Amino acid sequence: MTTAREIARRVNDGASAVEELERSLAVITERNAELNVFLHVDEEGAYAAAEAVDRAVAAGQNAGALAGVPVALKDNMCTRGVPTTCSSKILEGWRPPYNATVVDRLLAAGAVPVGKTNLDEFAMGSSTENSAFGPTRNPLDPARVPGGSSGGSAAAVAAGMTPLSLGSDTGGSIRQPAALCGIVGVKPTYGSVSRYGLIAFASSLDQIGPFAVTVEDAAVLLEVISGHDPLDSTSLPEPAFSLLSSLESGVAGKRVGLVRELVAGSDEDVERAVARAADVLKEAGATLVEMSIPELTLGLSAYYLIAPAEASSNLARYDGVRYGLRIDADDVASMNEATRTAGFGPEVKRRIMLGTYALSAGYFDAYYGQALKVRTQMIAAFSRAYADVDFLLGATTPSVAFEFGTKTKDPMAMYLNDVFTIPTNLSGDAAISVPFGTGEANLPVGVQLLGPGRSEPTLFAAARVLEKAEGR
Repeated sequence: MTTAREIARRVNDGASAVEELERSLAVITERNAELNVFLHVDEEGAYAAAEAVDRAVAAGQNAGALAGVPVALKDNMCTRGVPTTCSSKILEGWRPPYNATVVDRLLAAGAVPVGKTNLDEFAMGSSTENSAFGPTRNPLDPARVPGGSSGGSAAAVAAGMTPLSLGSDTGGSIRQPAALCGIVGVKPTYGSVSRYGLIAFASSLDQIGPFAVTVEDAAVLLEVISGHDPLDSTSLPEPAFSLLSSLESGVAGKRVGLVRELVAGSDEDVERAVARAADVLKEAGATLVEMSIPELTLGLSAYYLIAPAEASSNLARYDGVRYGLRIDADDVASMNEATRTAGFGPEVKRRIMLGTYALSAGYFDAYYGQALKVRTQMIAAFSRAYADVDFLLGATTPSVAFEFGTKTKDPMAMYLNDVFTIPTNLSGDAAISVPFGTGEANLPVGVQLLGPGRSEPTLFAAARVLEKAEGR
């Protein structure tokens, strides 16, 4: 696939953005029935955006860093007048009256949003099997999952439907599908990318980030969408990232922590990939430091109390009154119950119930309060580690992409897919997954680089070192 940077250069030099869009739409038409990546293709809006870019270039203007680049959006990001469902029956047919901030920033940079991609309902899942509109299939092997919850956005890039896409990462929902689909996925520092217009799952954990084929393309996209937004009360008062200028700066002189807990329990091929990545970084001039951060083993337990607790609060708004699905009944309470029963899927109901229980009188301190204390300990543990090293290295996922249905009957087996990604969401720090080698059935393995808040320039430079070692 032509990279996003190449497309933008060509379009700013006079190539047609409309023709780039039509190439993207042709691939979507060819493969979407098989893979179920897009829930809605907004051809009218996409053509309007592409035509606006062509007019700007014809007038002698630079149309932006993403001029004419087709971009897919996870269907939990609001787009004005375009169906936005969170892959849930409870929002089927809802059309937001406004754009998410990231959508406006994409348009300002000349990008062409082409449609909304499938996800686990309300971003709750690790395989995109929890969508109310059917699962998305992995383009590399349609018998296997693409990961989740941003499986549709990852598959869109891996299938060549769009060179870029946006997902959201609450416990690994960008990095995990990126690893399973063999592409780059970034979970930025919490607050560095606006959450305005992102439909909330767990507000203290959710973060929007990019999918791309190359580290450079991911850097361009993150530069475009990052920066302070007064519409988001959790937005950091910091400027947009500057990543391209340091992308080739390498890792010479950097200290890299090889963390035991970020590899333990993974398949042998994943362990080999991480070990080889460590060797590549060492050969590039970095110093390796073997580390143990025992607090990371508590991340899964803390997350599955904090995230459901926040979800139970955020999803209370879907009551059949204000928007979305409404099942009529004899009284308001019966209508609320009937609407939520019909509108939410099993995994969403499971997490709402778990979160409500954890927040209930008599259990708050024992469960939710204790989980917050664990989160604080984890943040402190990361801080101690980053005082000794510049960034950390580990696995993104314990295995390569697994087959459909193999983990759906055991929620814990599914939750364990995120054991290496969850800690960074709890700390609010930055992380990037890069494809590095292959494992079972010649499927891709992802390795993960983690750093403190606002360390994205360092992480992208290290990711570029690994990418070059793979000949990309």
